[in-house]
Amino acid sequence: MTWTRRHILTLADFTSDEYDTVLQTAASFREVLGRRTKKVPALQGQVVANLFFEPSTRTRNSFELAAKRLSADTLNFTPGSSSLTKGETILDTAKTYLAMGTDLMVIRHEQAGVPSTIASEMDRLGSRVSVLNAGDGQHEHPSQGLLDLFTICSLLDTERPRLELLAGKKIAVVGDILHSRVARSNIWSLTASGAEVHLAGPPTLLPLLFAECGDGREGKLFLHWQLEPALADADFVMTLRLQKERMSDHLLPSLREYHSLYGITRDRLKLCKPDVKVLHPGPVNRGVEISSDLMDDAQFSLISQQVTSGVAVRMALLYLIGGGKV
Repeated sequence: MTWTRRHILTLADFTSDEYDTVLQTAASFREVLGRRTKKVPALQGQVVANLFFEPSTRTRNSFELAAKRLSADTLNFTPGSSSLTKGETILDTAKTYLAMGTDLMVIRHEQAGVPSTIASEMDRLGSRVSVLNAGDGQHEHPSQGLLDLFTICSLLDTERPRLELLAGKKIAVVGDILHSRVARSNIWSLTASGAEVHLAGPPTLLPLLFAECGDGREGKLFLHWQLEPALADADFVMTLRLQKERMSDHLLPSLREYHSLYGITRDRLKLCKPDVKVLHPGPVNRGVEISSDLMDDAQFSLISQQVTSGVAVRMALLYLIGGGKV
């Protein structure tokens, strides 16, 4: 297909063709990353600005490495040492980077909607700047959703990862659904594939409103307040971090009780398919969302593959919105 999407802000309106284009482009860049020379001139001469208004390790470094592997120049924004501390607005900061000749902006912010607002401002100004949402509040995290999708599809078909491979698969998403932008992006991508997505967590972290996310999607979405039905015969289990920094109320009695009821362990995986695989977007609270030994067990864990996949997928996204030809 011919790629026409200039901004990547959400997966809610992604088409099957767009998913497959991202997956196949990422597969080609994975091959590049396996070479001795891991660099291509695809975005040579372009400037990628990483505007991260909240802390990040994996996502920020992954985007920076992806941009450098595509031969782009990178600018990295740090709010604590920026003019924001002097009263400058977020939009003025974005306009400053635009004036410096930025071609692509990767935006992460603790408030939902900030990447979309910046994208709208870039469009209003008539610029050709592309904006990529690297996580906004409790809204979405598209690149994480896509790298999770790529990790799973690559396991099923290394050479030709594609959306249809997940049709009919059962995928359990467990944990802090309420605060997770990763969960929201994964709900869109996984239901679009035709997979059965089973959300599981305590009622305080899994409100009924999430049932509406599955309306009109190819796959089916199920909610469980007990873990066992979600894990029964699951092909994949995705466990999510408890985001204590976003919890304003006492939503959990204790971390120990959470682990006893919803923590993923070897014993609990016996409920799943024998070849079940476990994912976690990171960072991981060891011994809370997942047992420490299981996290490091290559027989079950895809966590390190997710990190590796992240560079290839983000290369694909920057390449596509940066004007690369499919």
